[in-house]
Amino acid sequence: MSDHTHHIRLLRSLANALEAQSNPVVDPFAPHPDTQIIIATRHTSRGQLNYAVPEALQLQRRVRRFNADSGIPHGDIVAIALDTFLRAKGYPPDPTSHKVEAP
Repeated sequence: MSDHTHHIRLLRSLANALEAQSNPVVDPFAPHPDTQIIIATRHTSRGQLNYAVPEALQLQRRVRRFNADSGIPHGDIVAIALDTFLRAKGYPPDPTSHKVEAP
């Protein structure tokens, strides 16, 4: 039988790092604080995100309606939704790729 001590130590280290990255919030759909800072920054560089999505989901109509009700820009709605989903699935942004600064 092989010794799994090294793997257990790596998994514990990874679990500790993940726990340190995310603080539980009351609202699981609340944007991450780093995401809010990035969205709020006026001069945040932006890129186009184009994906074909099922029309039956009526995503464009729903985003337009949410924008009308909330005043949140379309791109910010999509960015917040995707960022929240990907973080929840274990795919946070690379912390070394950019430095988040307060506005």
